[in-house]
Amino acid sequence: MTFDDDLLVIGAGSGGVRAARTAAGLGARVTVVEDKALGGTCVNVGCVPKKLLWYGAHVNDDLEDAAGFGWHVPKATFSWETLRDHTLAEVRRLNGVYEKLFEVSGVQLVRGRGTLIDANTVEIVTSTGLLRRSAKHILIATGGAPVRPAIPGAEHAVVSDDLFTLPTWPKRVAVIGGGYIGVEFAGIFHGTGSTVHMIIRGEGVLNGFDHDVVNSLGEALKRRGLEPHYRTNVTAIEKHGAHKTVVIDGPAGVRRLDVDLVVLATGRAPLIAGLGLESVGVATDRKGAVMVDDHFATTVPGIYAIGDVVDRHNLTPVALAQGMLVARTLFGEPPTPLDWENIPTAVFSNPPVGTVGLSEAEARRRFADVVVYRSIFAPLKSKVSGREEKTMMKLVVDASNDRVIGVHMVGPDAGEIVQGFAVALKCGATKARFDATIGIHPTAAEEFVTMRSPHSGPPPSQLVGPPTSTSAASLTVKH
Repeated sequence: MTFDDDLLVIGAGSGGVRAARTAAGLGARVTVVEDKALGGTCVNVGCVPKKLLWYGAHVNDDLEDAAGFGWHVPKATFSWETLRDHTLAEVRRLNGVYEKLFEVSGVQLVRGRGTLIDANTVEIVTSTGLLRRSAKHILIATGGAPVRPAIPGAEHAVVSDDLFTLPTWPKRVAVIGGGYIGVEFAGIFHGTGSTVHMIIRGEGVLNGFDHDVVNSLGEALKRRGLEPHYRTNVTAIEKHGAHKTVVIDGPAGVRRLDVDLVVLATGRAPLIAGLGLESVGVATDRKGAVMVDDHFATTVPGIYAIGDVVDRHNLTPVALAQGMLVARTLFGEPPTPLDWENIPTAVFSNPPVGTVGLSEAEARRRFADVVVYRSIFAPLKSKVSGREEKTMMKLVVDASNDRVIGVHMVGPDAGEIVQGFAVALKCGATKARFDATIGIHPTAAEEFVTMRSPHSGPPPSQLVGPPTSTSAASLTVKH
């Protein structure tokens, strides 16, 4: 049978673009279908613009810290319009870069919305009408979208996708949710001078992370003046002109919070509406994620899926790896299935989080004998700036073979530091190898290779609470 394409990709996000370019480089005829801005969530409403807003908000800390170092800076003012417009300009530049990547790699781009007709055919609604293309293989890479919970008045709130184009910057904000998106945007709003309420159903932020990460970040947020409302549900959102009232029910009883903006940071879900998955037999799970095997093949031969739409480690680098795996499987040497162990991640909260490997709780469930090393210290910079700051670093070790199986950090540059240690974990480094490594002085990162005394504390718990007692040494000033 003759097809228009060897591979047709629905979705031009990070994973879809990487799959298309890799396949084209291996000699395949490739078409990508996209009805939105190129680059997907990461480029347009995720990683890139969020990190730029994070940088912008962090400038306030630098200005406040300057006095301790002898710089006398007049009181600064913040222009949301300037930060917004500069951020959106960078996003548009990247959209153009992605379009150029298609041109130079020989990938055909069709602007429109694609729907599966059968295992080898996609119908595309374009600005000029309907178009059908056939392909030997079809790849679904449509990503995800924010979830709006069933809260009365939820229509008066915004989701994370809306935050990059706000017409004005709010003075008072309620952020509903304590995951990645919630803590990151809470920090951005607070860093630019907004009063922020965080409304969290659970016992702490970042549910599922190591308990010392949860505790350390929770304490840091409170030190910075954010108001976390733990074990609290939102029962209604009311609109009163330009302002909103969030009705919450928690340990303090029913309260009403008057704010200018309500942000729903309650997770994202696979974007599968209108794809025609059911009509062709592509199976999804109860959350709407496309079900795939280790090579990202769906339940229909010839149809594959990657990225957030499969809901497995929803990170841009993971989607890139998945895209390359599919392209090489179809048009090159079949690669080894992805290794899901030791995938590093960062949360750009304030302070940021970096983590790779197992949490202490996960490690104790999997291994009989686990040793933990932990240090909590004041960064050297804070002793001159006067800012009350603490950094937490932690190593989790399998005592049976001395292998380091978890690295966790809360503090400045956490993402940059943990990325390097992720390589060590991937190589199977032992604690002895860490100890034998000479540190770079004075840096915070050297603490990971100078921790010698195991931490003894109560059994790990995912519940937030006061941190376990620390030794005098762990409270000393470090770099």
